[in-house]
Amino acid sequence: MSRKTVFITGASRGIGRAIALRFAAAGYDLSICCLNNKAMLDTLRSEVCSHYGVDCLTFTGDTGDYHVMKNIIDQTLARYNKIDVLINNSGISYIGLLTDMSPEDWQHIVNTNLTSVFNCCRLAVPQMVQRQEGKIINISSVWGCCGASCEVAYSATKGGMNAFTQALARELAPSNIQVNAIACGAIDTEMNHFLSDDDRQSLTEEIPAGRFGLPDEVAELALDLAEKHSYMNGQIIRMDGGWT
Repeated sequence: MSRKTVFITGASRGIGRAIALRFAAAGYDLSICCLNNKAMLDTLRSEVCSHYGVDCLTFTGDTGDYHVMKNIIDQTLARYNKIDVLINNSGISYIGLLTDMSPEDWQHIVNTNLTSVFNCCRLAVPQMVQRQEGKIINISSVWGCCGASCEVAYSATKGGMNAFTQALARELAPSNIQVNAIACGAIDTEMNHFLSDDDRQSLTEEIPAGRFGLPDEVAELALDLAEKHSYMNGQIIRMDGGWT
């Protein structure tokens, strides 16, 4: 019996890397991609192949470009014949006033955070429908649920991802495909390393759990959603230590 396959975007570091390692430990073959950090992907591939004995494809490219992603997913399907689990994790942030944001900055964050989700789902869903099974897990943010000052574009794209998740779940439920999102709070990744020590401490004090979340905790939840809960569909699951 062939192993299950997971396709993960934004996998070179942070949450995406943690997810790749967790799924490899569970015996999944991997297809992973990021924008341009081939060296980090190659290091991750070596790690999962040597430690867990799984197969791993690596790709670099813009997830917001449909034709780039078609080539990547076509190669993935040629290798494994199927994608059992799709994890849309690509994401960038922009912090600043809306009035200081250029149209180019806006389009870049929309393409990376939201258009990428359309691209990957549009390309991966047909084979899931054909097989009448599949899991799609979108890595979102609590700011997509309630919005954040000075993060209008980020909040808008994550809010769009949440609505996309709920709508696609309804569309695909008759095909036994579950679509859910994990709305992350403050997770200890490079995306949050811009915070000063004082700002980080102030933020920690706002979180009832008294700490930042860990990428490994997000990865564990993603695996749980992939392996179980066939009746859970269209949910935006907040993982934020009680923060929002």
